[in-house]
Amino acid sequence: MEIEFKQYFKIIQKRLWLIAIVVLLSSIATGIMSYYFISPIYAANTKIVVNKSSEYQGKEFLDYDSVRTNSLLVNTYKEIIKTPAILDKVVEKYPDLGLTVTNLAGMISVSSTNDTQVMTISITSGSYEEAAKTVNAVSEVFKNVIPSIMKVDNVVILNEAKPEDNLGPVAPNKKLNIIIAFIVSLMISIGIVLLLEYLDDSIKTDRDIEEYLGLPTLTIISRVRTEDLRDKAPSKPQRTVGDKVYASANQ
Repeated sequence: MEIEFKQYFKIIQKRLWLIAIVVLLSSIATGIMSYYFISPIYAANTKIVVNKSSEYQGKEFLDYDSVRTNSLLVNTYKEIIKTPAILDKVVEKYPDLGLTVTNLAGMISVSSTNDTQVMTISITSGSYEEAAKTVNAVSEVFKNVIPSIMKVDNVVILNEAKPEDNLGPVAPNKKLNIIIAFIVSLMISIGIVLLLEYLDDSIKTDRDIEEYLGLPTLTIISRVRTEDLRDKAPSKPQRTVGDKVYASANQ
């Protein structure tokens, strides 16, 4: 049976309790998971700049070609910094971090803005202190090793990660998780309600009779409750002891 669009609201209203329960339970469960069971993740960042000036008559200066070259090198450096050539030395020089190359590679990310010489190195960890210590170590090793790899010393650390830079965990986003759970559960519950109504082929209205059987409705008998019959029944006169009873007979 095809459901007309105007019936949707009636169907949803009829099973609104089911929708409310599904949405409420899903939102509460997501909130509990986000606040109590998912470990927070912190991120620490450092910024480095790729900057090598040109030299003319013993004096260094920065021209367009130098800036362009440095900008192109940023993409190369973004890949180099995540290779074992850098990460191996970080693990070797800072054993107190307790990391392997594989662990470190999974924690690090490098980004840059288009056509700029600045790179941002990010490390994620369950502890901000650990993330800050690790990202500072990676930046320092990269700065010291890159001259031997590229034969040019053009990396400068702009800023290191500091304890006061901690702005709280970057994940999970608890409020966003709850909002997503609310919206998704609402859509799913409405879909289930409409599906249940679509699969229900029982006859409920006179329109269903016309649609299924092709017969017109002649009359509609309303449901009669026992209480209604009791209220409408003629009441018998109450008699008391000693009342006279009269009887008549037809001759």
